[in-house]
Formats: sequence, C-alpha cells, structure tokens
Amino acid sequence: MTESREFCPRCGNPVPERAEPLPGSPRERDEVLCDACYFEDFDLVDAPERVEVLVCSGCGAVHRGNRWVDVGARDYTDVAVESVSEALGVHVRAEDVSWAVEPEQVDENTIRMHCHFSGVVRGTPLEETAVVPVKISRGTCQRCGRIAGGYYAGIVQVRADERTPTLDERRRAIEIAEGLVADREAAGDRDAFVTEAKETTDGADIKLSTNQLGRTVANRIVRELGGDVDTHPTLVTEDGDGNEVYRVTYVARLPRFTGGDVIDPEDGEGPVLVRSARGNLKGVRLATGERYESSFEEGDSPDARRLGDAADAEETTVVTVEDERAVQVLDPETFEAKTIPRPDFFDPDAETVPVLKSRAGLHVLPDDAGDERDGVDEGDE
Repeated sequence: MTESREFCPRCGNPVPERAEPLPGSPRERDEVLCDACYFEDFDLVDAPERVEVLVCSGCGAVHRGNRWVDVGARDYTDVAVESVSEALGVHVRAEDVSWAVEPEQVDENTIRMHCHFSGVVRGTPLEETAVVPVKISRGTCQRCGRIAGGYYAGIVQVRADERTPTLDERRRAIEIAEGLVADREAAGDRDAFVTEAKETTDGADIKLSTNQLGRTVANRIVRELGGDVDTHPTLVTEDGDGNEVYRVTYVARLPRFTGGDVIDPEDGEGPVLVRSARGNLKGVRLATGERYESSFEEGDSPDARRLGDAADAEETTVVTVEDERAVQVLDPETFEAKTIPRPDFFDPDAETVPVLKSRAGLHVLPDDAGDERDGVDEGDE
C-alpha cells in the first residue's frame, strides 16, 4: 500500500493511501489515523458484561422482547447461545468475520459463554475473545399465572337429553377438549389452555381460556357424539375501554339415545338397536335386520321409548331354525322354547345367540351389539 501525503494527527506518521469515498459520502473520522493509532482504540466485538434470560418456572417458556416463547428445551444452553449471539455486536468495518461460542455450565442457573471472533479490518487479520456470563432467572409467564389463578372465559358443560351422559361420553368429551388445546399449543397459541376439566354427576364441566375456544370445543364434541349446542353468555365486567366482557357457557347437549340403546320407535315396525346418534339416529331393526334411519325432521331424537341396552343382552341356546323369518330359542329367564323373529344378521349355524328381553318381547341382537358404536355409521366401517 502506498503512502498518501497525509499524516496521522495523533502520532505524525504517514497514513497509507486509501480509496477516496464516493462523492457525497461522509468520510469516517478515524480514516485519517494510521493503522497503529486506529487499532489502539479498536474493538472488533462489543460484548455485554452479562446477559439475563428469564424463564417461566411453570412451562419453561423464555421471555423475549415483550412476549413469552415456547422453546421446548430440556436445558437452556441453546437459549443462552442464542441470547448472547443477539447481544453481541461486531464492528461494521470488519470483513470475513467468523466466530464460535463455547458454553461452560457453571451451575444450574449460570452459563459462561466463551466467544471467539476473527475478522479482517484494513487488510489486517484480527482475533478477539470475550467471556459473557448468562444468568438464568425464573419467573411466571402470563399463561401459567392465569392457570394458577383459575382464570377462564368459556365453560363447556356436557349434558344429555333426558339422561345422564355415559362414562365413555364424559371421558371422550374431555379428551376432545384436551386434544384440541394440545393442537393449538403445538401451533404456538399460548392463549389456549384448559383451566379445569372434571366429570360430574350430570356429565362433564370443562373450563377454557377463551370463549372462542369454548365454542370450538363444544361444536367438536357434538360433531362426534351428536346433539346440539346451547349458548348462555353472562356479563362479568368491563375492560379499560368500557367494553362489556362476557363469560359464555356452552352446553353440549348429547342426544337422548346413544349407541347400544335398544329403542322402539312409534312407527309400528319394531325395536331398533341404535348404532349412531350423529346427525340423525341410525341403527338396525331387530326383527328384520334392515337398516333404520330417522327422518331429517326427527333428527337424533325420534319419538321412541327405550327398551334396554345391548350390554343387558344374555347368551341363550338356539333350539331350531324354523324358516327364513323365525327362529326358536330358549327364554333366558324361564328356559321355555320361544319362537321369535329371525333377522338377516342371524347366523343359522350358530348354537347360541345374544338376546334381549324387554316389554316388546324377546329379540336376537347382533354379535357386536355390545361394542362401543356411538358416533360410527354402519357405512363407515
């Protein structure tokens, strides 16, 4: 590099000739210094004395900027590396910069970061090392604070029409709520959480963080288990802008009948084993084996009386097959031979069959009648 006609104002030594800045561009103040004087005050890296990382003691989220972020880390070494990387500053005049960070775990809440940098400034290779301690401090994020305080905005009550929801229905409703919230959390929604979910003598009560979440959960429950949703808003307060704040109760009312019920519709065609109550009622006629489906107007609650449950069926002996329409079996209570209708699903080679005795008489049930069927159409299999 040739020497210019300029001299360093600090030491008086000639300053190497450099390219002139573009017209209109300001000239750097330190450009007039020689390399020796320039590097006396030069710092390749601007490193903080200490970096603090705030971690939620409840869920492990990390506070960044003005929000909490789920990082899904078992330890916070990677978080410390990232935080230090964001806090470090490399001189704008440096070129071909490379760097590496070596973490040293001092204790549970302290990580010492050894940072090594190299770069080229004014054609001169430089190296610099900085040690930055990272302090992991504990706090509580807004989400965990709300959960701990029992905060909720929406309530889903699972009930049933003229009956109590079954144990399976109660548990499935809670599973639906928890699964939907888990999906929201996985997508990064920190406002979605279940405050409380419990089975009650009337059904199930689920407290959720937002009204929108409550509505979605209630709709998902009735979409799978059948029924409909009633909405009951309650004014609880006003926000800082004077807007009314409501807490909404969503009642997911399940159908009167459910899979496994044996009912007698008021159409004179005999009992029906209910297979599904999703949308409208679907099942099979026990006298013939024909498919049954309630009308659109009747929906999932046609006019019918409940005769019993498939779980109450008893195994009995087949005496003889009389013809295509009749079969003779032993009455499980009196052990008398009785002739009853022979439905299409009856196996003529069977030695025993499940039967249900009710006020409508004795009827053969399908072998799979005791299976959990609610929410599954026959055509879905």
